[in-house]
Amino acid sequence: MTAMEYGDYARDRTGWFLGMSGPQLALVLVGALPGLAAVNGGRWLVLAVWAPVWALLLALLVIPVRGRPATGWLIALVLHALGAGMGWTRWQSRAAAGMAGDLGEVDLPGVLAGIQIHDGPPTGIAMTRVALVQNHAARTWGAVARIVHPGIGLAEPADRNRMGAGLAELQEIASRTELIDLLVIQVRTVPDDGAERAAWENAHRRAGGPGLARQVNDLLGQMLTPASVRTEAFVTIVVGEDRIAKPAREAGGGRDGRARVLGGAMAEVESRLRAAMGCTEVTWLDSPALAVAIRTGFAPGERAALITAQLAAARDPAVATGIPLAAAGPTAATCEMRHYNHDAWSSVTDTILLPERGAILGALAPVLAPTTPGERRALTVFFPAMGQGRADKLTQRAEMSAITGDELRRATGRLARAKQRRAQARAAGLDEKLAKGRALVRPCAAATVTVPNTWAVSEFGRRLDASIRNPGFIPLRLDLAQDSGFAAGAIPLGVGLPRVRGWR
Repeated sequence: MTAMEYGDYARDRTGWFLGMSGPQLALVLVGALPGLAAVNGGRWLVLAVWAPVWALLLALLVIPVRGRPATGWLIALVLHALGAGMGWTRWQSRAAAGMAGDLGEVDLPGVLAGIQIHDGPPTGIAMTRVALVQNHAARTWGAVARIVHPGIGLAEPADRNRMGAGLAELQEIASRTELIDLLVIQVRTVPDDGAERAAWENAHRRAGGPGLARQVNDLLGQMLTPASVRTEAFVTIVVGEDRIAKPAREAGGGRDGRARVLGGAMAEVESRLRAAMGCTEVTWLDSPALAVAIRTGFAPGERAALITAQLAAARDPAVATGIPLAAAGPTAATCEMRHYNHDAWSSVTDTILLPERGAILGALAPVLAPTTPGERRALTVFFPAMGQGRADKLTQRAEMSAITGDELRRATGRLARAKQRRAQARAAGLDEKLAKGRALVRPCAAATVTVPNTWAVSEFGRRLDASIRNPGFIPLRLDLAQDSGFAAGAIPLGVGLPRVRGWR
């Protein structure tokens, strides 16, 4: 494997027996007890009646349907129907209801409801106050940075290898610090609204200019601006309260202590982003800038007004810029089964499964390419940090599962297929890499498409699926959880994987 190709991965969870987890295996064995008792007593009629029931139970527990067992789908459908009946799938902001109190308090729907944004202590020469993102529900703290990267589309192979190695080093730093829980990289392509171009034209256009040049310039603006897109990228670090509590007490305690501890982690991450990964600019967002990033995530069309206000404020300081945190979210939102409605926009979110043959660095670039002017795409990759002890346990379990499967096939006289041989070789190779001090990372990704709610959102969801399949990846629609998927895939607040109880 080189830094340009990523293929050294295996299944996230390895079943205890024939791919089944412990609870699944226990339920299957309990379901087989009545049949075994009927065989023991010679009651063949009871066995004939119970055998189809047990087969149905086995199918519901074991056979996956779009990545989930059938029982999981049934439970999710019941809970979604219950939530729809109770009105939990509809949300309205306090500002829209005329009940907004403190404008500095965040008001967001769904899994983002537990988010609170604080201003950190002044740091640096400019005395900037980095925004601290506190998630009360997940008990985490985070910080968001806007980055500028030249991209890898025109990079030489050596540069791509260096950037890939830099990303691997960033994950190792996150694991070695034993502080960072989650590292999130998000890239959004937004339609170009032409606000900067219009401001430049107004500032540089002369009244006595040639009419033909003016006409050609206006025609180019009308034709090219709707088809143009802008790319913005964010990096979010998330630290669990369990990890930051003790260092924060040593740093002074309270919110300022946590900000100081986060500042150290931010400095380490920024150094890696600017060095091997090649980022030309890393800016940690304050509260106003983070509010704009949240607002443009929910409503991409708001960017034109915000940019126009910023350009006007450069000439007239009396012009109000930005947006308060209380108005950063949508005014209304509705979670449907296969898409998510927020204000005048609708979104579809897919998770991305890695292909068996491996992935080339930059292969997901087509996912960010809009198919129609006015369409917004977002791609978010989550890198959960994992300690060395847990990594050793998972690697040992995967290696033992591969060895057990090989012995069973050998005992039954079956030959190992190429996929099985590759999985066994990966498990052994991963153990060697961990012994050399490398880190184990379990990345996952989500892609989101956002269009005006007057468009056929289901069609753009199919286009998103096609964009993911074209480079060889596998899309998995987040049915019945589109609101949570949108929050993770399009809003740079570090809301991603659920935390496992007892996991550090």
